[in-house]
Amino acid sequence: MALPDAAAAADQKPAPSIEDDIAYLAKRHRVSPAIVREIIRRSGATERSSIEREIEKGKARR
Repeated sequence: MALPDAAAAADQKPAPSIEDDIAYLAKRHRVSPAIVREIIRRSGATERSSIEREIEKGKARR
């Protein structure tokens, strides 16, 4: 059974890349994108909510 063209086009939406998430989180939390990358590298997590928690922890230390 073939999918209709509209359904096939909806399936083709590009998933947001990790760089888009890094840019979004950096702007939202007013930190450098390099800081967000470092948090991702250290924690190994790519889930947005866990990265946000780590950013907030770092801000609390300042």
